[in-house]
Amino acid sequence: MDNNLVFGAVGGAILIATALWWFFIRRAAERARAQAEKEARKLVAEAEREAEAKLREAELTAKEKLHQARNEFEKASRKRRAELEKLERRLTQKEDNLDKRLVEFDRKEKKLGDRERSIGGREKQLDERQGELDELITQERGKLEQIAGLTAQQARDELTKSMETEARMEAAHMVSRIEEEAREQAASKAQNIVGMAIQRAASDYVSETTVSAVMLPSDEMKGRIIGREGRNIRALEGATGVDLIVDDTPEAVILSGFDPFRREIARVALEKLIADGRIHPARIEEVVEKVKADFDQRIRAEGEAALLELNIPNVHTELAKLLGRLRYRTSYGQNVLQHSKEVAFLAGTMAAELRVNVPVAKRAGLMHDIGKAVDREMEGTHLEIGINLLRKYGETEEVVHAMACHHGDYDPQTVEAVLVTAADALSAARPGARREILETYVKRLEKLEELASSFKGVQKSFAIQAGREIRVIVDSKKLADEQAVWLSRDIAKKVEAELTYPGQIKVTVIRETRSIEYAK
Repeated sequence: MDNNLVFGAVGGAILIATALWWFFIRRAAERARAQAEKEARKLVAEAEREAEAKLREAELTAKEKLHQARNEFEKASRKRRAELEKLERRLTQKEDNLDKRLVEFDRKEKKLGDRERSIGGREKQLDERQGELDELITQERGKLEQIAGLTAQQARDELTKSMETEARMEAAHMVSRIEEEAREQAASKAQNIVGMAIQRAASDYVSETTVSAVMLPSDEMKGRIIGREGRNIRALEGATGVDLIVDDTPEAVILSGFDPFRREIARVALEKLIADGRIHPARIEEVVEKVKADFDQRIRAEGEAALLELNIPNVHTELAKLLGRLRYRTSYGQNVLQHSKEVAFLAGTMAAELRVNVPVAKRAGLMHDIGKAVDREMEGTHLEIGINLLRKYGETEEVVHAMACHHGDYDPQTVEAVLVTAADALSAARPGARREILETYVKRLEKLEELASSFKGVQKSFAIQAGREIRVIVDSKKLADEQAVWLSRDIAKKVEAELTYPGQIKVTVIRETRSIEYAK
């Protein structure tokens, strides 16, 4: 019984506790819901206020933009209205002017009508007078034909023929006079142009020899250069292709060779070996190869410097390298690159004076001996090689033609070709520009005199002006004046065919008749 009461009391207490717990939870939930509803209403109210504020702000912005647009429209409308009014005034003014002109035109038209009627009457009178004059002229012409015994057509033909003959004679005299004046002026102008070009081309002449000297720090270095049993000197000569001469010259050795390019490589390589101190065959080959590689850049720089000096653009890289190689090429002792630069300058200067194509003349002048850069490595003359090289590397036909004519193998078709030929002769003919070995020089003069003396009727011949002129004295009893003219041409042709010479040779034939008598 007591246990039942205890259980009943415990169960009632649990029920009461459960009921109380449920009551408090429900009240807490109701309070939380009420609080949430309150906050929700607050958020909604704030959102509505913000929305109203943004709406009012948008309305104000729209009103401002509308007001601004209305003002701009009114401003534009006023401007357009003013322009239209201005145009209207101008149109009105033009209409008034047109009305005035129409009135003036009507008045002038009426006046012209009156004048035409007056002129018509005068023309009728003139026609009547002209008919009377024609009749009189016909009568007079008939009388003149009877007197002269010639018809009018025959007299006209005679007069025309006579006037034509006189005109032809006068024209012939005028042409002769103009040609003579043109020749005199051309010769004078040509001399002035050539003289001016030569004065402006103040070039230095670089005459290369066949030997180069390399200075040594001491005579002991000669033994190291020769090497054991001469192995070093043999290695150097084999790698460079030049002869190394070690003699009694104090503190110097000599490099000998006809190829300036190889000789320069040998000189630079030997100087590097002397500065380094390590001289043996393997090191010699290494240094020579390195110097050759450096020389590729050096010759390219030489060519580009020449192009820059003459202001010649857009030249192929390979042509620039070949121009650089000309720095180490000589012709009759004259440096070919320096000669080519001078030819380009002379040709360009004369082209400017004559108002022809200066760039073509300068380009062709600089490139005229380009074949000499590789003529020892390729078959053919330097002219043929040069023509092929210029065409291969994209030079124009005008430049190729001007370059091809400088030795007379082709007939010049342009003024630039003639100028390049003249510039080449001028550069080669300058005093001191070229040098020859004395023996070769004497033989050439003797050959020239011998060739001129081989012709019939020649008494004596003299080579003068360093072989650039040959004067031939002929027997006046065997050759007439006309034959002397042909003799000079024959000698010139034979010289061209048989001799090799720089520039040109002038042939002068002298024929004279002397009459001597003594007074006793």
